[in-house]
Amino acid sequence: MRAAAALLAAVLALGAALPRPGLLPHGPARGDARLRPGDDESSPGLLLRRALRLYGRAARRLYVGTNGVISSQDFPRETQYVDDDFPTDFPVIAPFLADLDTSGDRGNIYYRQDDSRDVLEQALGYIQAGFPRSAAAFVPTNAFIATWEEVGAYQELSQDTEPSTKLNTFQAVIAYNDEDTYSIFLYPEGGLQFLGTRPKESYNVQLELPARVGFSWGDSDDPKRDGLFHSLASSERALRGLERESNTGIPGVWVFHVGSTEHVEPGGGQGAAPAVPQSPPEPPNPGTASYPHRASSHTAMAQHPSHGGPVLLGFVPARRDTQEPRGDGGTGQSFSANPSSYSSGQHGVGVEEDVHFNPDVFTYSAASRETCAQHHGQCSPHAFCTDYAAGFCCHCRASFYGNGRQCLPEGAVHRLNGKVSGSLRVGRASVRFQDVDLHAYIVGSDGRAYTAISGVPQPAARALLPLLPLGGLFAWLFALEEPGSENGFSITGAEFTQNLEVVFYPGGETVQVTQTAEGLGPDNYLSLRTHIQGEVPFLPENVTIHITPYEELYSYSSSAVTSSGHREYVVAAGTANQTLSYRLRQNITVAGCPHARPPARQRLSVARAFALFDSHEHVLRYALAARIGPAPDDAENPGASPCHDGSHACEAPARCQPGVGTEYTCECPAGYRGDGRGCRDVDECSEGLSQCGPFSVCLNEPGSYRCECRGGYQPAGDGQACVPLAPPSDPCEAGRHRCAPGDRARCLSRGDGHATCECLPGYTGDGIHCSDVDECAESPCHPAAICYNTPGSFSCRCRPGYAGDGFQCTYAEGNPQRLTPCQHERMYPREVPPLGDGHVPQCDEQGRYRPLQCHSSSGHCWCVDAAGQEIAGTRTAPGTTPPRCGSPESIQQLTPCEHARMYPREVPPGPSPVGDGHVPQCDEQGRYRPLQCHSSSGHCWCVDAAGQEIAGTRTAPGTTPPRCGSPEPTERPPSMCERWRQSLLEHYGGSPRGDQYVPQCEPSGDFAPLQCHGDSGYCWCVEQSGREIPGTRSEPGTTPPCLPSVAPPSVRPEPRPDVSPPASGTFLLYAQGQQIGYLPLNGTRLHKEAAKTLLSLHGSIVVGIDYDCRDRMIYWTDVAGRSISRAGLEPGSEPETIISSGLISPEGLAVDHLRRAVFWTDSGLDRIERARLDGSERRVLFDSDLVNPRAIAVDPVRGNLYWTDWNREAPKIETSTVNGANRRVLVHTDIGLPNGLTFDPFSKLLCWADAGTKHLECTFPDGTGRRVIQSNLNYPFSIVSYANHFYHTDWRRDGVIAVNKETGSFTDEYLPEQRSHLYGITAVYPYCPGARK
Repeated sequence: MRAAAALLAAVLALGAALPRPGLLPHGPARGDARLRPGDDESSPGLLLRRALRLYGRAARRLYVGTNGVISSQDFPRETQYVDDDFPTDFPVIAPFLADLDTSGDRGNIYYRQDDSRDVLEQALGYIQAGFPRSAAAFVPTNAFIATWEEVGAYQELSQDTEPSTKLNTFQAVIAYNDEDTYSIFLYPEGGLQFLGTRPKESYNVQLELPARVGFSWGDSDDPKRDGLFHSLASSERALRGLERESNTGIPGVWVFHVGSTEHVEPGGGQGAAPAVPQSPPEPPNPGTASYPHRASSHTAMAQHPSHGGPVLLGFVPARRDTQEPRGDGGTGQSFSANPSSYSSGQHGVGVEEDVHFNPDVFTYSAASRETCAQHHGQCSPHAFCTDYAAGFCCHCRASFYGNGRQCLPEGAVHRLNGKVSGSLRVGRASVRFQDVDLHAYIVGSDGRAYTAISGVPQPAARALLPLLPLGGLFAWLFALEEPGSENGFSITGAEFTQNLEVVFYPGGETVQVTQTAEGLGPDNYLSLRTHIQGEVPFLPENVTIHITPYEELYSYSSSAVTSSGHREYVVAAGTANQTLSYRLRQNITVAGCPHARPPARQRLSVARAFALFDSHEHVLRYALAARIGPAPDDAENPGASPCHDGSHACEAPARCQPGVGTEYTCECPAGYRGDGRGCRDVDECSEGLSQCGPFSVCLNEPGSYRCECRGGYQPAGDGQACVPLAPPSDPCEAGRHRCAPGDRARCLSRGDGHATCECLPGYTGDGIHCSDVDECAESPCHPAAICYNTPGSFSCRCRPGYAGDGFQCTYAEGNPQRLTPCQHERMYPREVPPLGDGHVPQCDEQGRYRPLQCHSSSGHCWCVDAAGQEIAGTRTAPGTTPPRCGSPESIQQLTPCEHARMYPREVPPGPSPVGDGHVPQCDEQGRYRPLQCHSSSGHCWCVDAAGQEIAGTRTAPGTTPPRCGSPEPTERPPSMCERWRQSLLEHYGGSPRGDQYVPQCEPSGDFAPLQCHGDSGYCWCVEQSGREIPGTRSEPGTTPPCLPSVAPPSVRPEPRPDVSPPASGTFLLYAQGQQIGYLPLNGTRLHKEAAKTLLSLHGSIVVGIDYDCRDRMIYWTDVAGRSISRAGLEPGSEPETIISSGLISPEGLAVDHLRRAVFWTDSGLDRIERARLDGSERRVLFDSDLVNPRAIAVDPVRGNLYWTDWNREAPKIETSTVNGANRRVLVHTDIGLPNGLTFDPFSKLLCWADAGTKHLECTFPDGTGRRVIQSNLNYPFSIVSYANHFYHTDWRRDGVIAVNKETGSFTDEYLPEQRSHLYGITAVYPYCPGARK
């Protein structure tokens, strides 16, 4: 101990950080084993010399993994845990969980078990520094030491990259004996040079996930719930503090108690060494919610230790709490398979006096004797008063019954009114209700009691069906009396208090009911107040409850009536039945006549009992028929138990449990700890024992706790979670709006009960008044077409002799009705004037130009050729002899292309083929060449036979011209397999490693039927599209038999045949690797059941995504293919690549639907570029002062562009105009990794999601009005705004998360079945926001 004390003193004296000698001795000299170098290696299970207690369970083997973890079981593949947040699926001690790699001699990982004195003393010194009192007597007998020395982060190396020089050193120690275990994490000064690692599937996307430090229990017994976990650090801020801060007073040393309980207890709570101030790595963040965890509805609620040590996160119980007896007669906490709630226990089972009752009332002296003369007014009008030696009593007259203070007529019908309040836990939901109505109808002549409780919210109302004692009290009060017996009202009258406890089996749920009678009101109505508190089992919809007849024994004393019993009930759902049961204990305190002699015991017989819930009227009903008679002789009570007569010594809230005869024991109820003589409340909220679900708050109560739904939420119908309150009624659906008629305007619900109006495309106005737009005034049709304006729209129709859709019209070759150029010129002289000056040409019978042409108004005459062109030198003046002109056959006839070359400034007959001063190129036959290039601008495009440009073929100057016409027979375009292979080879730098997959292709370009993963030995069969056929993957050494596949698509990836176009309405599109997913919205709720894959893009990694609302096209960036593509949402649409060169890592993408432009960021080139939507007119906007540009957003209406740069040294958000003018920085303070960016066209706010600060923030476009919406994000990547919600993709959750704009609360999440990272996200509206089409 002296050596350890000296070391601690030296470290404390330095007060800065742990020096390297502060690590426990390690390395080959100490006999350490060395883990095999690699990326995802694990040690063989090391058999411990003696078992250790870990998380309350025995562990006999330990495994060490490359990725900074120790476990008591072998590791799964790293893809199942290395990028995910806690909890993990297997037990973990994680000093630095990240994607580490020791390949190429980049560091060593050592491990051993040790029982040498110097090691144990040094470990004990650290433990007692963190636990000076509780570990004072702890003496470790063994230690397990794992050291990660100079290890690096995993890197995908290429020819152009060098291995990182940043290396980490840290150590984990487990010190234990037969009874207890402690864990120590040590971080020496300068030992953590990097704080996170890049996910393997991020490709060129520059992302870094912070490491996780802490503990995880692994899977719980319930597959639907996550296990427990404890997180010390998971953000860059917290990780930076591991070297400088501590929970022991020694910088870089963190100690935890991990052995004898299921709770990790951090050191520092018992007065740790004061030399270094302790500060938590991750400070509490009150008022924020955390994400629900995968495959579970639990929320990891933050606990904040008072000692200032590390924040304790994630105590989500995975087992039900039960009480186990201890040797000392007390009770201890143990945990079983299902989560538990704690009942209040505030009402004891034994006899309890009413809090308003003063026992001195029945203790008289001769001087204070009360008489009927003084107090007969206390008796009922239907009673008489009798004086006794020590006082008086009231007795009901004949034909009445009661306790004398209240009397009711025998055999009459009685009514009872009351109020019911409660706080119930049903499943995992907390339900509260106040003063709902209770009504009972009593038929005294045959002992029937009917009870109705209305207004109890679901799921509590249905769950209360088995709780027949709620109506059973009235069965006992008004039971049909057998000779010599008295029902309850004859003893209690209308003044009593019943305390009832019911424990359900097999779950152990406990509920307490207090029913207090408050006297008789007008018309002899009994008034009753009921309070229900505790937990009841959840019952699904459409079940019925059957209760068999039963008998119950009641014991009587002068001040109390008690009973207990065990009931069974049957839950029926269709043809399936399940028999369940509960135990009940009740005591009824009374203020009866002390001189009366009630029966010692009576038996209540219930012949019929019914319970049902009327879902239409929302009423819970009970019906019972009962009689009361004497108890059998063999049931006589041998003597009053102290629990029944109140003479026990149990202190509240302990329960008195009757034993044999007059023996009894005191037990602390659930929710308390102690030996029964003294019980202290368990704070389930602060100890992490609550099971409050998402969107709920845990509130501690005496002996229990309750979960309250956050504002805007209510208990779900399944009793398992809180869900958003039903949204306000939609004024659009209800017709409560002022919008113009539906054929002119649309009503848009804002989700808050209000609506806005918007004119439909083709109309203009404010949405309330909309007038038709005359689109024809803008000449939208082809010159050879006629425009017809219609209400809200227009149509274009080609003129006779032309074919097309009105937007493009060409000569109708072979059409017998086709006009000759001369005929066309005569019909449309103003639109296609070949000669100008309003001349209408003269045509012959065949429609050819007459050789002599004369102007009808000016009198000039001239000769023309076959094309109608004036022959120079033939024009004569008015009044002179016209020239002599030859026949048309004698004049050479020009083709349209030749004519366009000869007269480039004039417009030839028919549609203008090119325009803009372009001189077309013709072939030897005078036809238009398929490829046309502008001699001055450099643009190139393809044309049809009429010289018309083919849409989508124009290329920018300096780029490769398009391929026009049919390809040569010897050429074959690259296949999907070949394109994917080439893309990956470029990604791997041309030389893939043995562990990297490259697809194998046939000479024909098809996927080879057998695919193998590098030199790993794993092989599988593929379909024609290259997708793996499930069940064919083989282990190394064997090869699966694969049949040849059919040729895959030869040009581009196509939609899967089972992918259908999306339905109408607003929906989300998200990028997930090689596919684009479709997630519809129901209002603002995620319609998860209808989610599906919209587009499969094999070989791609889709990152940025946006939508063009005018043409209904989606655009995306592909970092694997280094391209930008688009596809329509219409059936049969095929993907089309619009940018295929000059890109390295295209990430963010934004579409301007008004300017028909697309913008993108390239983090490889550090550029921001723009182009037309077809890829033409591409230009660089910015290529300076950019380090890691990622997200980009556009405001089309105002013409502004916004983008983020997550340069770690100086992150920022910038803006400019869409043309690149007025560039300036908007935000540069208090941001970390601004991954996602969105501009809300409705609120006019610019908002971003930051994976560094974990914040979701918004600002006005000028940078003012900045505010935080949510401060507890996980690891967001992309974000989009719609209505009153944000939707962002998250790399820790691998899903889509919904956040309310007003409250900042998490309202919903969608986790795709296929687990992989999600990238970009966009919203698809059924209209264009912000402008008319």
